[in-house]
Amino acid sequence: MSRMLTRKTCFIFILILFLLAGCQPGAPNTKTNSEGSSNSGSADSKTLTIWHVETGAGEESIKNAAKRFEEKHPGVAVKVVRQENDPYKTKLSVAMGGGNPPDVFHSWGGGWLKNFVDAGQVYDITGEIDKDSYLEAAISPATYEEKVYGVPIGMDIVPVWYNKEIFEKYGLKEPETYDELITIVKKLKANNIIPFALANKSKWPGSFYMMYLAERIGGKDLFNEAYERTGRGFDDEAYVQAAAKIQELVKMGAFPDGVNGLNYDTGQSRQLLYSNKAAMEIQGSWIIGNIRNEMPEFEKKLGFFLFPAVEGGKGSAKDIVGGVSPVFSVAEKSVNKDLAIELVKELGSKETAEEMANKNGGISAVRGVNYEDEYVKKINEVLESAEYMQTYYDQTLPTAVATEHLDTTQGIFGLSMTPEDAVKKVEKKAEEIIK
Repeated sequence: MSRMLTRKTCFIFILILFLLAGCQPGAPNTKTNSEGSSNSGSADSKTLTIWHVETGAGEESIKNAAKRFEEKHPGVAVKVVRQENDPYKTKLSVAMGGGNPPDVFHSWGGGWLKNFVDAGQVYDITGEIDKDSYLEAAISPATYEEKVYGVPIGMDIVPVWYNKEIFEKYGLKEPETYDELITIVKKLKANNIIPFALANKSKWPGSFYMMYLAERIGGKDLFNEAYERTGRGFDDEAYVQAAAKIQELVKMGAFPDGVNGLNYDTGQSRQLLYSNKAAMEIQGSWIIGNIRNEMPEFEKKLGFFLFPAVEGGKGSAKDIVGGVSPVFSVAEKSVNKDLAIELVKELGSKETAEEMANKNGGISAVRGVNYEDEYVKKINEVLESAEYMQTYYDQTLPTAVATEHLDTTQGIFGLSMTPEDAVKKVEKKAEEIIK
């Protein structure tokens, strides 16, 4: 009898557990892959993923925008995924090609974004946003055939940053001509200081030198003529001279040893500045955010000037190299396009742009931003007084031509090819690709 009661009791207990389990809510249906994309989930997924490459205060601004979006859209989660700058380009291409990209992704506009647009991988947001809220120079790199494919948040310029204490110690002044800059290089070398901190493993930092020298020698129309195939090419004598001047700097010891093996993303060039081993660095205005994140006390030593004019050249010291970043776009494969568009609007809001500008040292691409940061005010003044802005070659050119430009420029720094051979390779690739 006792055994029968025990079995009955066990049966009732198991039945109760079964009924209770049946009343529990099921697991969420949203699926995410290792990179955080939610596109493999069902159409009912309420998780959006952003890929970006911002660091420090810039990354915080993006996270804050994501939080505001979540507050405005209860039940919707945003996964913010920061990628390393250089691997990101390949990683996004693979994700796009595999049909599993993030809902919202970072770009720089220009030819790089256009590749994805041409492949039908970016959603057209024309009419979904107020185009007049953004500076024309900022939104145009994300506009193709009058259709808008991205929202810009910030703009950057690329000046020559320098350590004011080192300049003062050795009686150096901001140069007005390239010859004066060479004099500074020689003076610094004589005192065992590396003139230019440069980490060129990823190739784009060295490209700044090629862009500036070519523009200063050949003038502001040089690149557009070569890019649009309307006049001079990428093998023009101005490019040959620019490459030759880079190699002159290399032979003078203007850069750190093993420059093509140093990594900007890991801060190797900036460490040379922080430790007073190097005096200058040609780099984008995003370096302010890097410094504030890594060594804020160095900011008081920081000054900047525009790359000087080259004697006899057609370019002006008021012509600057710059670009737009970040630009946020919606992937065509996103299963939550309406929400992704709203997220892009939040990312491209005045609130986000103002926070990024004043905390990360960038110029706002959004109209009406109030600048509090003194560096940003100065950079904005430079941008407003600039006569011409040369956008980054590697973001403007078609990918194949941009890659050739970066590869050959790195070869110029490594003294592994002559200036003539380097520019001929770029021109040959342009002839093949640009129609």
